[in-house]
Amino acid sequence: MATATVTERRPLMDLPTVAKYLGVGERHIRRLVQERRIPFIKWGHPLRFDPDEIDAWVDTKRVSCRSRTSGGLTRAR
Repeated sequence: MATATVTERRPLMDLPTVAKYLGVGERHIRRLVQERRIPFIKWGHPLRFDPDEIDAWVDTKRVSCRSRTSGGLTRAR
């Protein structure tokens, strides 16, 4: 018989927890929710955030750096 692999999920975060996790204020998180720019779960009145979805969302916002030799600003002489 095959056994199913169950992956443990991290518990959902509330608004103050996700704000602290991201290093921003609660007001900023509320604005992101209002603008639908951050993944969230509305379960009754309170908002909840899936930590795995938040991590994936942060990864999509990552900007790679470029080296100094590839198209950087040059100083006029």
